Amino acid sequence: MDVVLNAIEVRVLGSLVEKGATTPEYYPLSLNALVNACNQKSSREPVMSLGEDDVRLALRTLGDKGLAGAVSSADSRVPKSEHRLQEVFNLTRGESAVLCVLLLRGPQTPGELRGRTERAHRFEDLTEVQSALQRLMVRQPPLARMLARLPGSKEPRYAHLLAGDVVGAETEPEESAGVVLGSDLRMAALEETAAALEKRVAELERQFSEFRRQFE
Repeated sequence: MDVVLNAIEVRVLGSLVEKGATTPEYYPLSLNALVNACNQKSSREPVMSLGEDDVRLALRTLGDKGLAGAVSSADSRVPKSEHRLQEVFNLTRGESAVLCVLLLRGPQTPGELRGRTERAHRFEDLTEVQSALQRLMVRQPPLARMLARLPGSKEPRYAHLLAGDVVGAETEPEESAGVVLGSDLRMAALEETAAALEKRVAELERQFSEFRRQFE
């Protein structure tokens, strides 16, 4: 399915996906709850100030594209909405979490994605993030792409493609994308391991110092 969403549709869809994963007890969302989710000041880049009419129109056009729909409930008089991302793209939980963060926060590095998907899906290491990104990139049509590194950045960033290609962003050569992704994540994993070892050594030194003080 080849879809191109506008900025408001991206925010509405991302908010539905996020709340469905992180607060399932309050999901599906009423129009008011969805407006509040779209306009959050945390975990949103950029911050938006959408009105009910903006969100209502986005829900209608997302419905036309098969990505969202109304939910009827016998125990609620308030109309509620849910996303249909799973039905359309058959994503895993990890892929859905990664795509959600890309929708809500724009281009991200693998390290940022691992930290920011924690509530929706826990990735054990950066290799799992790599696998999720790779699966999103090799779909037909692809749902994500790797962008060129920012000056001074160690890790490349990744962007979703539900709003079309990323304007003005150069990519790494396609034939080297998988190699670059793997080497960058291996380096990040090594740095993460080194930081954990340093923390452990510091703790052992502290414990040894306390032990010595007992005999002074």
